[in-house]
This record gives sequence, structure tokens and C-alpha cells, in this order.
Amino acid sequence: MPGFFFSHNNMTELNGKEDCKLAKGKVHKKKQKAFGADLKSYLKCMVPHIESGIKTSSSRNVTLSAEEVIQWSQSLEKLLASQSGQGVFREFLKSEFSEENIEFWLACEDYKKTKSDHLHGKAERIYEEFVQSDAIKQINIDYQMREATAKKAQDPTHTSFDEAQKTVYILMERDSYPRFLKSKSYLNLLNQLQTNTSK
Repeated sequence: MPGFFFSHNNMTELNGKEDCKLAKGKVHKKKQKAFGADLKSYLKCMVPHIESGIKTSSSRNVTLSAEEVIQWSQSLEKLLASQSGQGVFREFLKSEFSEENIEFWLACEDYKKTKSDHLHGKAERIYEEFVQSDAIKQINIDYQMREATAKKAQDPTHTSFDEAQKTVYILMERDSYPRFLKSKSYLNLLNQLQTNTSK
């Protein structure tokens, strides 16, 4: 039966003290997925970071309320419209080794606001980082879309990445977003804020 085989050293490396560290590069990423990094222990590691993120934003006069966190569950659009929502969702996607999706989506949002004389440089960076076939943070789009996006990036306009961005958005909406709403990171955060509100 065909399959992937890794040396014992690699397995030890994955199961070692590095539980809370993120994988770097595609190959290591696939090994992590293959051995199914323990999501529970990862989320336990991430919850304090998420909580500290809320405290940091509070010190900048941005308070996160239970109402806002509840709104995140209404649609992916509402989640991504919130700066804090983007941060918490990104941490969740990191736990699933798919943070390239939100990073690409945010890069496209920034790209649309770019002045025309800077489009070429930004288009090149986005293409190299997310779209090309050997990109470090390669997004999950089919061959035809990858080729079409490559052509558009060579002669960039503000809409060069729209189709790819839409595909990645739909992927997050159908796949990651429903899991995020059921995740401990989201439910613990909501519970914590509701508890603080009722005190």
C-alpha cells in the first residue's frame, strides 16, 4: 500500500518538547499533519496567548465584548471585519496549519488599497509568497486559477487577485470557520468574556 515513511528521528522530533512551536516550511508542515499534532495540547498553549492579546488591545482602548465575540458567529464576514476576530481566527488557523488562507486574504485586502504605482511590487510579493507552485505559504487553488492569477499578476490591476481571494474565502467559510465556532479557543474566549460581564 503506498504511503509516506519518515525516520524514527523525525517522529521523535515532532513529538518532542516543540508542541507549541509552529512548523516552518511545507515539508515540516506535512509531517506535522501526518502525525496529527495533538490539537488539545496546542489549544491549551494558545489560549493564554489569545487572552494576553485581549489585554494588550484593552490597553490601547480597544475592549473586546461578549457581544462582539457573539457577532463573529453570525458570518465569516463579521469575524473578519473585526481586528480582534482576525487575530483569534488566525491563531485557530495556525493550530490547523492553514494560516496561509487568512494571511493571503488580508494581503489581498491590503493590495486593493494600494496606490497604482506600487501595485507591481506588491503583486509580485503576493504571487511569490502565496500563489506560485513552490510558494512557502501556498494557497489551495487549482492549476487553472494559479495560471490565470500568475498572468494577472504580471500586468497587475486592483482586481488581479480577486478570483483567488474569493476561492480562499469560500474555502475558509465552508471548512475552517464552522470548526472555529466549535473550537475550544472560541468557546473559552466567549465564556470568559460572558463571565467577566456578569461579575
